[in-house]
Amino acid sequence: MFRFAHPEYLYLLIGIPLLVLFQLYYTLQRKKQFALLGEADLLRVLMPAYSFVRQQIKFYLLLGAILLTILLLARPQFGSKMETVKRKGVEVIIALDVSNSMMAKDLQPNRLEKSKQMVTKLLDDMTNDKVGLIIFAGDAYTQIPITSDYISAKMFMPSINPSLIPVQGTAIGTAIDMAMHSFGPKNKVGRTIIVITDGENHEDDAVTAAKEAYDKGIVTHVIGVGSPEGSPIPIGESLNYKKDKAGNVVMSKLNESMCQEIAQAGKGVYIKADNSNRAQKAIQKEIDSMAKNEVETKIFSEYSEQFQFIAWLVLVLLIAELFVLERKSKWNNRIKIF
Repeated sequence: MFRFAHPEYLYLLIGIPLLVLFQLYYTLQRKKQFALLGEADLLRVLMPAYSFVRQQIKFYLLLGAILLTILLLARPQFGSKMETVKRKGVEVIIALDVSNSMMAKDLQPNRLEKSKQMVTKLLDDMTNDKVGLIIFAGDAYTQIPITSDYISAKMFMPSINPSLIPVQGTAIGTAIDMAMHSFGPKNKVGRTIIVITDGENHEDDAVTAAKEAYDKGIVTHVIGVGSPEGSPIPIGESLNYKKDKAGNVVMSKLNESMCQEIAQAGKGVYIKADNSNRAQKAIQKEIDSMAKNEVETKIFSEYSEQFQFIAWLVLVLLIAELFVLERKSKWNNRIKIF
């Protein structure tokens, strides 16, 4: 299994496209300045040693070295030894609503980001438990199969957004049904489904699905995100909001009654999320109170570092950048290929 020991350093990769844009802007400005001095053919005669191409080569060699250095800091590793261990824990499947209404900003920074923060904190508090993640809107998909690898699970969180599911809606029942079939073999370990949703535009019979889950020994908890008063739904990154056919701004409201019915049918609890950590702590308390049993889990106990190859590549790129001169030297001019 491949992983990064310090994935937080990968956020530095955001700077790579910014450096490319800066270089393109700088090159364009330089060309404009040279254009003011005269025609390109004449300038090549007057300045035979100057080379735009060499400057570009030096920049991209250095950029490659920076990119690889960031990967080096993140410490890429491959699992080299797998062993079976016994842990006392529970199994948790999180069903996360990613419909467009989850982009409403009645929770900060918005409903979806607040939900992702709660999931990340839940993962931080888990030790011997197994967790899986299902995302849903008008349909449901397994994003993370049930696992004990919390680091890999957290790495998926930043990429979750409404565009992952093209069909819009709120198919909570489908998500619960999928979660029921995502658990491991039936045993004495506690199993629970945590649904995080605003409950709006509910489409299927989630109450019946929650009852069926409880009949199989699976408790369903619900975290409601949003406000009963409602909030407009932003359209992408623009300042515009979703409107109905009459041209009125659509207000997305938390459907608390539906969320409560689902939790009651699943013999779980309903908790309304706010801008604090209250909901996450309450759910964690419910998880801690569940029956825990020894569960066999296969995990990688040893990881081999893969930084050596990347370090050599960085060294080669830096040496190459050092030997590529910005200007043509007299020694270069003596070389006649033809």
